[in-house]
Amino acid sequence: MFTKHGVSATVSLLLVLFAPLALAHGVAGGDAAYLERIQGVQFIPLMYLGAKHMVTGYDHLLFLAGVIFFLYRIKDVALYVTLFAVGHSVTLLTGVLAGIHANPYIVDAIIGLSVVYKAFENIGGFKRLGIAIDTRAAVLLFGFAHGFGLSTKLQDLSLSQDGLVPNMIAFNIGVELGQFAALALILIAFNLWRRGDTFVRGAYAANVLIMAAGFALFGYQLTGYLVT
Repeated sequence: MFTKHGVSATVSLLLVLFAPLALAHGVAGGDAAYLERIQGVQFIPLMYLGAKHMVTGYDHLLFLAGVIFFLYRIKDVALYVTLFAVGHSVTLLTGVLAGIHANPYIVDAIIGLSVVYKAFENIGGFKRLGIAIDTRAAVLLFGFAHGFGLSTKLQDLSLSQDGLVPNMIAFNIGVELGQFAALALILIAFNLWRRGDTFVRGAYAANVLIMAAGFALFGYQLTGYLVT
């Protein structure tokens, strides 16, 4: 049973994680217009935009929150976050610079399923089904999907070829810096929550809500694919 304090702690944490759901995924209108106006290398502005995207990227944050939910050692957190960052960086840069495109609705639907996967794993779903998954490989593979999702958004813009390579490298650096900043806040929230006796009781409900958000993302993107 949940205590009043347990429910409050769970709701408060999830509000932090789900608050960005009110924002559209992708590159915001004003930022998109700025990117299309850029000529030449603009390293610092592109780093800023990359970081801004990550801290408002609710799908990335939900997935990362699921990844680190039950990780208590810094070296474990560093390992999984690095795997995600590598996967994310490879497909972001390769997708944009090599012009590898895919339907953004399908890619984002897969990203929604990545959130579902991690939350389902956290509540022991795969274990009960007798399915063994290499979590490190899964995080890397879903990192590829998350990076590819962002690359499809950038490819929809009319980006100048003048300075494109360094600009995309700067954008990717900003994305990773934003990821680490957001992750630090999530870790602080988790560590504060873990100090009380409500974490064990609230963890299951929190992951069910994360999984529900993943299904909502999946359904939204699948609907977009079917109606366009």
